[in-house]
Amino acid sequence: MEKCNQCIKCTVQQCKHHHQSRNFCTLDCIEVGTHEANPKMDQCTDCTSFDLR
Repeated sequence: MEKCNQCIKCTVQQCKHHHQSRNFCTLDCIEVGTHEANPKMDQCTDCTSFDLR
């Protein structure tokens, strides 16, 4: 059975760390980063732990 970290909610089904049947991540922790020099909105941040399924 795939483990589920209920402290990290996730809806990105294309990530290999997304739980197969629940909207949570399977990692113990994630890293959040940005693709902007000076982020001002949530759209400027990224889960850098993302790995394509």
